[in-house]
Amino acid sequence: MPSPIRQWFLAHPRSVGESYGEHFGIATYFGLTMIGGGLACLVHALFPALFERTGSASIKRLYSKMVARQPDTPRPAYEDPQWRPEYEI
Repeated sequence: MPSPIRQWFLAHPRSVGESYGEHFGIATYFGLTMIGGGLACLVHALFPALFERTGSASIKRLYSKMVARQPDTPRPAYEDPQWRPEYEI
C-alpha cells in the first residue's frame, strides 16, 4: 500500500516526469496566469477599451507551454502566420 505522502505529493509529479518542486512551480505559474487572465477579462467586460487582448494572450501563452511539454506534438495553429482567430476575447 502506498504511503499517503507518496500518493498526495509524489505520485502525479513522477507520472509526468517532474519532481515535486518542478511540478509546484509549473502548476503555480499556470494557476496565476489563469487568474490574471480571468481578472483581465472581467475588467474588460466592464470597460471594453481595457485589456482587449490580455485574456486571449494568456490562453495562447499557456497553450503553447502546455503543447511544448508534450512529446511529438505539432506546432499550434495560431503560431502559423496565416492563422487568424474568428473572435478574440
